[in-house]
Formats: sequence, C-alpha cells, structure tokens
Amino acid sequence: MGTEIERKFLVLDDSWRDGAAGRRLVQGYLCRDPERTVRVRLDGERGLLTIKGQSQGAARAEFEYEVPRADAEALLSMCLPPLIDKRRYEVEHEGARWEIDEFLGDNAPLVVAELELASEDASFERPPWLGREVTDDPRYFNSQLAQTPYSRWPTR
Repeated sequence: MGTEIERKFLVLDDSWRDGAAGRRLVQGYLCRDPERTVRVRLDGERGLLTIKGQSQGAARAEFEYEVPRADAEALLSMCLPPLIDKRRYEVEHEGARWEIDEFLGDNAPLVVAELELASEDASFERPPWLGREVTDDPRYFNSQLAQTPYSRWPTR
C-alpha cells in the first residue's frame, strides 16, 4: 500500500515564480466520498488514475496508475462536474521540491503549495512566500474544490 504524506499551505505572494515553469493539469473525480476519492488526471500527454483513502493528519493511502491518454479523456467525461483546471509549478527551496498549484476557472485566484514528506514530523525550511498551513482544512482538498469552488466560498 502506498502512503502519501503531504503538507499544504497557502502562498503569500508571487516571489516563487522566478524561473518556475508550469504545466497544465485537468482532473476530475469519479468518487469524492470523504473516506475515498477516485481521481482522473491529464498531465500533458499522461493520463493518471489515482485512488486516495481518508486523510489521517497529513497522511493517507494513495495508489496511482498511469493510463492511456485516450482512456483518461474518456474517464474525465464520466467524472462528477466540475473539473479542476490548474497550472502546476515545481519549485526547489533548500533541497525540498515544492509543488505549487495555481488554480484556474472557478477556483482562481487560489494558489496552494504542497510538500511531500518522508514522515509527518519531518522538518523543512519554510520559503519566504509560504503562508498559513491548510493541511487539515478539507475545503482545500482538490476533491472539495471540485464540489465547492473557491470563488463560491462565503469567507476565505
């Protein structure tokens, strides 16, 4: 069984953008039950199918499989609306690889930084652009952003 340990933060400003090249991701959910999600993603020419278990703090079970792009496109048409559209950037800071997601469409102008860790208590150097931690706030889960987009939140 795969385990993902990930911490998620809001981003304070655009200073992380220097030299960062992004790529577009489109993803949808076949299931967005709080106890399990089944996600389909297009990442360039790659199609991915991901099953995630319920979060336990910053950790949760994760299984990810590459699927043919044509299959991913067909599966996306079966997903619960709406789809998530975002640009992902990879930024190195003090030896750590951060993934920064800039959400588009109904989730704009949300920008979130994620860091995968070897353990929940692993230490890391905080970049100057890193804001408030939202790891434990389910509103920031992509599966929830698909259901209740950021632009529709009454308060942020």
